Amino acid sequence: MVILDDVDRQLISLLRDNARLSVVALAKNLRIARATVQNRITRFEKHGVIIGYTVRLKPAVERHRIRALMSIAVEGNRAAEVVKVLRGHPNVVSIHSTNGRWDLVVELQADSLESFDRVLGAIRRVDGIANSETSILLSTHKV
Repeated sequence: MVILDDVDRQLISLLRDNARLSVVALAKNLRIARATVQNRITRFEKHGVIIGYTVRLKPAVERHRIRALMSIAVEGNRAAEVVKVLRGHPNVVSIHSTNGRWDLVVELQADSLESFDRVLGAIRRVDGIANSETSILLSTHKV
């Protein structure tokens, strides 16, 4: 387990905002040496703090993509089993465990309403899912 200090958290915050910032720009922003920034990033990658880099697109770019949040109630103690199945599903973007009425909140994507209907049907048939409720995302106000 890696213990993060304030500089580590600031560095991660900068990378979350823009993972393409150069090490020089990060060092200048944090007011620390370039080698220190590089060493911290290398340590994050080595210890699994940073597990990858990705591209985030504005929702308007993928205009025809259907996005939704599915709240799921899991039977008994089967959450780990359900999460394992959902992780392998190509239309699942993210999975969050929650407290309260729902055990999981899952972000879904599909190319059409017909495809989305098939995705919902497949997920609802996963063993261990007791109940679900899905809301299609109509617009996004902050990315």
